[in-house]
Amino acid sequence: MSVTEVSKRATVACPFCGTLNRVDLTRLADRPKCGSCARPILLDRPMAVTDATLDAVLKGTEVPVVLDGYADWCGPCKIMAPILDDFARERQGEVLVLKLDTDRNPATTHRFGIRAIPTLLVFRQGQEVGRQAGVIPRQQLEALAGLSAPVR
Repeated sequence: MSVTEVSKRATVACPFCGTLNRVDLTRLADRPKCGSCARPILLDRPMAVTDATLDAVLKGTEVPVVLDGYADWCGPCKIMAPILDDFARERQGEVLVLKLDTDRNPATTHRFGIRAIPTLLVFRQGQEVGRQAGVIPRQQLEALAGLSAPVR
């Protein structure tokens, strides 16, 4: 990495074996693989986190993180899901999109005071810097994450 290049690393849990992996987001074209099971780590979609993994992911990630607090039964969450999917795909390498099942992860839900779903939380350097409850349009999601409009 050159001196002028900004560091873009993320810690993510392998969706197959759960092992935490450090990924260089500037090398996504190399198709990162899990260091334990060698299966692909796909960052073009929201990555699941749990009470057990969230802190390590936040601590080890150098790009903005958008955390979606959701539940499988939630209608508005189902409306927000494709917006987050597109956002993660189009912004991979610039932002890490995470999803937290609030029913299965009550400690994190309580810790961050998530009382409505979906709730989107934005983190930079592990600190919460933004929050929005409810369904929001893509443009508002971009602004919440502190990103300028994508070049198309």
